[in-house]
Amino acid sequence: MSAEMDALTVVNQLRDLAADPLNRRAIVEDQGCLPGLILFLDHPNPQVVYSALLAVRYLAECRANREKMKGELGMMLSLQNVMQKSVSPGETKLLASEIYEIFQSAGKEEAEQAEAAAASCRRKAQFFLGSNNKRAKTVVLHIDGLDDPTRRSLCEEALLKIRGVISFTFQMAVKRCVVRIRSDLKADALGTAINSTKVMKAQQVLRTDDGGELILPFQEEGDEASAAEENTDIPDYLPEEESPSQDPDKAVTRVGSVADGVGWLNTAANFLTRSFYW
Repeated sequence: MSAEMDALTVVNQLRDLAADPLNRRAIVEDQGCLPGLILFLDHPNPQVVYSALLAVRYLAECRANREKMKGELGMMLSLQNVMQKSVSPGETKLLASEIYEIFQSAGKEEAEQAEAAAASCRRKAQFFLGSNNKRAKTVVLHIDGLDDPTRRSLCEEALLKIRGVISFTFQMAVKRCVVRIRSDLKADALGTAINSTKVMKAQQVLRTDDGGELILPFQEEGDEASAAEENTDIPDYLPEEESPSQDPDKAVTRVGSVADGVGWLNTAANFLTRSFYW
């Protein structure tokens, strides 16, 4: 089998692997595959060039890959060469141009996302006024039924709807929630909001003079409690760092073509190393 035929075989396999979204990060992170694809862009066989462009286009669909691919030595220059070569077929030039534009806009997209994230943080900071606010007071709730992440999410949603809630922290082991609220907000509004979930019931925990605890139920005053102003500017995050989605014991392992493609990925990397590095 000729070297040219070997190159076409390998680049076609890389193209097929890159077509699967599960393989794209691994291909770009590999030390040999991405530089090899760039060298294939200057190959004398038009089929090799077009197949390499398709592989690069697939890899660029993963946003996390774009900055690394754009910064890879020779990537942008090779794309320009393909676009400017008079012998390049029209379809090949269009594909190279499309990829070039994707990489050109990658930096702009990153800047826009960073600005959006900063704006989101500012909005969140305006809602959660901070634990040092002198006009705030702390209410400790004992919540019957607060025994799993789903119930906690319901509780969070109920509290976030109340304008005047500054922050809250859960103590799941003892079914407690420590809430900081504005001094002019009645604690009964918290109880009514949580009780409205129909699956939990809140009581207020008070400290007695002798250092003990006193647990008191909230008054059932639906009309007065429901008058608590509802907050419509709800931030899109949890008010505490511990999140049920971050449980290390429940990490999800992706299965599928990643494992299936490892063998061919190694083969392609070895071929590229033998062919282009000495």
